[in-house]
Amino acid sequence: SVEPNLQNIPARDELGKLVRKAFLPENKYFMSCDYSQIELRILAHISKCEELQQAFINGEDIHSRVAADIFGKDIKDVTKDERRIAKSVIFGIVYGISGFGLGENIGIAPKEAKKFIDKYYELYPGVKKYMDMIVKSAYDSGSVRTLFNRRREIDELFSSNFMVRQRGERIALNTPIQGTGADILKKAMGEIDKAFEAN
Repeated sequence: SVEPNLQNIPARDELGKLVRKAFLPENKYFMSCDYSQIELRILAHISKCEELQQAFINGEDIHSRVAADIFGKDIKDVTKDERRIAKSVIFGIVYGISGFGLGENIGIAPKEAKKFIDKYYELYPGVKKYMDMIVKSAYDSGSVRTLFNRRREIDELFSSNFMVRQRGERIALNTPIQGTGADILKKAMGEIDKAFEAN
C-alpha cells in the first residue's frame, strides 16, 4: 500500500475518516483484510507459553484475559481501563518497553508500571524465558530470524553506546514476532491475488 500508504492515514478520529473518504478505488471496492491479534498469536507460538496458548485455544479476548490475571479478578469483571492497561503491557513487553516507557504510555509512575511488567512475567513465564533466550541468541549470532527463516542482522548489539545496544535488544525481541507477522501477511496477499486471478 504505497503512494499513498492508506494504512498510515488516521482512521479513529473524525478528520482521519474524512481524509480516507478522499481515496476512491479504481474499480468498485477497497478490500481490507487483517489477522486477529497475529503478533500475540505468534508470541504464544514462538515462546511456547502454555498459559498464553490456552487463552487463544479457549477463544478468550487476550487483553481481557491478561487484565483479569494481572488484576486478580474474573474476566467478566474487567473494566475497559484495565483492559487498556493490559493491552499496553502486552504490546510494551513484545517491543521491549521499560517500566518508565510503559508508565509514560498509560499515565502511571514507572515503579507501578514495572510491577505490571513483573506480574506479567510471573503469570506468563514462557514469554520471559523466550525473551531472555532470543536476546542471548542474538548476541551470540549477531542476528535473529523470522519463522520463515528471514534473517535480520543487528549491528546495534555490538555498539559501545548502551542506548544503541538497548535498541538492538528491542529489535532482537520484536523482529521474530513482527517479522513473522509481516511474512504471513505477504504470503496471504500473494494467495489472495492468485485467488482473484483464478476467479
